[in-house]
Amino acid sequence: MCMRGMLMEETGKFQDAVNLYRQAWDDASNEFEKFLAAWFIARLQPEATGRLMWYDTALQLGLSLDNEPVRAAFPPLHEYIAQCYQELGDVSHARKHQELALSSVSPPLDKGPFYHGTKADLQAGDLLNAGYMSNYQSELVMNHIYFTGLINGAGLAAALANGEGAERVYLVEPTGDFEDDPNVTNKKFPGNPTRSYRSLQPLKIIGEATEWQRQTPEQLQQWREKLKANKGGIIN
Repeated sequence: MCMRGMLMEETGKFQDAVNLYRQAWDDASNEFEKFLAAWFIARLQPEATGRLMWYDTALQLGLSLDNEPVRAAFPPLHEYIAQCYQELGDVSHARKHQELALSSVSPPLDKGPFYHGTKADLQAGDLLNAGYMSNYQSELVMNHIYFTGLINGAGLAAALANGEGAERVYLVEPTGDFEDDPNVTNKKFPGNPTRSYRSLQPLKIIGEATEWQRQTPEQLQQWREKLKANKGGIIN
C-alpha cells in the first residue's frame, strides 16, 4: 500500500497518497508496517501539529522494534520532530530533539553476512578496494566500497555492473569501519531496510554465493532507465 502511495506522490496526487498511507496504517499487521505508514503519513501533513503527531508515532514504534535497519531512521526522525517544535515555538523541546538527533547517530551494528555484486572474476582472500569508476555515473571515481546484507540486492548490483563477465556475488568481510550508505538510507524509505553499507577500507572476499533471485531482462531495463533518469548526484 505504501508503494502505491509513493507512486501517487510521484504523479502529484498527494491526497490520494495520504489516503493510501492511512489505509496502510489501518491494515498494518505488525509494528513495522505501522512504523512505515506513520513515517509516510507524517511527510504529507500540512500543519506542524499533524507532522509532529505522526513523526512521534513513528519514533515510538521504531524504538519498540529494536530493529537495526530501523535504527538508522532515528536521527532524521528527531530532526523532523525538532523542526515541528521549532515551528510551534517550543524551543525547549526543539533543542532536546536536536540533541537526540546528534546522539542517536552511531555506526551500524549489523553482523552480516555481507555480499558484494560485480562482474569481476575474483577469489577467496582477494581484497575489494575503493577507487574504481562508478557503475552509475561515468567519470566518477568512488571513494568507498559498497556492500549489502541482502543477497538479492548484491545480485541486482552484479547485473547492473559494468563489464561483460558473468554476474558474481561474493561473500565479503569488512576489514575496517563501515557506515550506512547515505545514497539510500532515509531516502525513499525510513532507515536502511536494504542493509546497504559502504567503507573506506577494503572488503575481504571469503566465499561466493550462487543462488539469488535474478531479475528479468524487462526488470533490468526498468532499473537502467531509473538510474539514467536519476538527476541526483551520488554522495561520494
